[in-house]
Amino acid sequence: MLGGDEVDAAAPTEARAASFATLTAKLGYLGAADVKRVREAYKFADEAHLGQFRASGEPYITHPIAVAGLCADWKLDAQAIMAALMHDAMEDCGIEKPQLIERFGAPTADLVDGLTKLDKLQFSTREESQAESFRKMLLAMARDVRVILIKLADRLHNMRTIHAVPAAKRGRIARETMEIYAPIAHRLGLNETYRELQERSFEQIHPWRHAALAKALERARGTRRDIVDRVQREVERAFKEQKLGVQLSGREKTLHSIYGKMDEKHLSFAQVNDIFGFRVVVKTLPECYLALGVLHQLYKPVPGRFKDYIAIPKANGYQSLHTTLVSPLGTSVEFQIRTEPMHMVAEKGIAAHWLYKAHGGADAQRVGAVWLQSLLDIQDETRDSAEFLEHVKVDLFPDSVYVFTPQSKILALPRGATAVDFAYSIHSDVGDHCVGANINGEAAPLRTVLRSGDTVEIITAAGARPNPAWLNFVGTGRARSRIRHYLKNMEAEESLQLGERLLAQAIRAEGLALPSGDETSPGADGHLWQALLRWSGTRSRDELMVEIGLGKKIPGIVAKRLAALLAERGARPDAVTLTLGRYGAQDAGDAPHASVAIDGTEGATVQLAECCRPVPGDAILGYLGRGEGLVVHTAECATAKRLFARDSEPWIAVEWAEHLTRSFETAVSVLLSNGKGVLAQVAAAVSDAEADIVHIDMADDRAAATTELTLLIAVRDRVHLADTLRALKRSPAVLRVGRVKP
Repeated sequence: MLGGDEVDAAAPTEARAASFATLTAKLGYLGAADVKRVREAYKFADEAHLGQFRASGEPYITHPIAVAGLCADWKLDAQAIMAALMHDAMEDCGIEKPQLIERFGAPTADLVDGLTKLDKLQFSTREESQAESFRKMLLAMARDVRVILIKLADRLHNMRTIHAVPAAKRGRIARETMEIYAPIAHRLGLNETYRELQERSFEQIHPWRHAALAKALERARGTRRDIVDRVQREVERAFKEQKLGVQLSGREKTLHSIYGKMDEKHLSFAQVNDIFGFRVVVKTLPECYLALGVLHQLYKPVPGRFKDYIAIPKANGYQSLHTTLVSPLGTSVEFQIRTEPMHMVAEKGIAAHWLYKAHGGADAQRVGAVWLQSLLDIQDETRDSAEFLEHVKVDLFPDSVYVFTPQSKILALPRGATAVDFAYSIHSDVGDHCVGANINGEAAPLRTVLRSGDTVEIITAAGARPNPAWLNFVGTGRARSRIRHYLKNMEAEESLQLGERLLAQAIRAEGLALPSGDETSPGADGHLWQALLRWSGTRSRDELMVEIGLGKKIPGIVAKRLAALLAERGARPDAVTLTLGRYGAQDAGDAPHASVAIDGTEGATVQLAECCRPVPGDAILGYLGRGEGLVVHTAECATAKRLFARDSEPWIAVEWAEHLTRSFETAVSVLLSNGKGVLAQVAAAVSDAEADIVHIDMADDRAAATTELTLLIAVRDRVHLADTLRALKRSPAVLRVGRVKP
């Protein structure tokens, strides 16, 4: 609603009646019964909005009528027209959904509900409210595409009448339109609507630039008219000679499109030479290629500027041949060649299917089915509204690359998509377990950006899982949301297990055992957990354990509260358990209460501190940083000592496990004399010691007699590290070597 300010004057009945008469004139494609239902919806909406006026001073009902008129231009069905008339009734007039279901049926009520913003009072910020409302609308759209068609008609009419809105509000509405609604229109193939939304938004966001370009374009129409007329005459003559019946029409780039090209390529207006172009519409598909041949015989094509969107349509269903030719005066002129049905889809997109068929709803759902399904997939994996909107925005960019599976199936992906995006577009399980890719038969990194025509094969491994680093380069919302979803679940699971171990260890130090069950258990155990959860402010035992594992709650404090609750039930500390808890002497069979053992299988919730990089054999201790999980330091680490002096509460006992599952990285400083082949000598020494170099940092001073390297090497334990340092010392070029300590 662009303005719902109420005034005292009565709404002019004549204006409303005239406006509705214009709508009824467009409803000839509906049956008499449907028109009657639309009239009832109009009366209902008119009564609901009685006394409301737009910012322009017109009765508010003129806006829903105009929106319904745009939907009627697309030949949408009666339910959609009714929903368009009542689209603001729930939001602005206090009408409840059950009222709409009772009077107009559930399908129409669902459409209206999908178009209704959520109550702003539910949210702490406008941005949060807006994100959640977009999420609701987009998910409603995924279930029924008519929701977005009505919403786009609503936004289009609002943009046409935006001049009546206060200037401060205009910019926000225009930016929202440019970022969300225009790209959605393009994604669904509504190019006519897309161009108008872009153009009107551009006029509001950059009024001075829009005005300057409009004047320049007006002048260009005069100066370039001769060349346009000459090209049109010559093209018409060429088609006539070949007895090929075509509809030839000139087309002009929009001001926003011209501005985008100037901005992207740093051009002046005079340097943009493809402002004017031509559209050729033929009767049949084979004639598209015949027309292309005629044009290429008439003028020389510009190399690399031919695109066949008929053989490989765009993701939104768009089909055309695009070619750029050199005109008689040396300027470039673009031609688009398509059939009449292709032209209808190019302009109207999903809406074209209602224009062609009385019952085209199912076809329309299929046109955008892939993207609409991806919205539901992203929703399943993303609970945060702002994050959901971020993922959707990623997928709204229209430029695509077309790549092939090994079975020659074509997939359309956004420009900039990588092998990981390709893997997730096939199936989320393929993405979760991918370890490499073959592109055009050659091995390639997963971060490789794909190009049109690439054949991509994904290599998977059963034990592989998503890498957080992938979030730095993936280009699709589906891949991004799936990776985040997996990592969050993994972190929660690991935090849960760590939290249980930490609380068991802490309660043992109180001389007690961790109670079994959870808050749903019958009897005393269930009541105990419920009391502990009320005290901690968490909703479940699992949530409490996750918070302990993430360091948000200190296990010692939770254990003391749990001990107090157990004491109220008559439990008393056991002397043997208390001794074991304090001194850690424990049977191997009593594993559930052991101190935290580090074996190398830890994931996101247990990290080895980068300041001291502990390896097995080092004396270690664990720090529960708030929200960071458990960070393991060496006992000698200066950083750890500073943290301990500041607060000793978050520190817990940790130890190395007896059986380790991997090698561990630590940093080594090497001073060596500069000379030919010294780096090879260092690498050979490390290799001979059966260690691995993970990373090398080298000082920049190449002219000095000596240079210092910092090696990140992977070793099994402290003994293996000592062997590696001895091997390095034996190298002739090495002057000094030692472990890096903070």
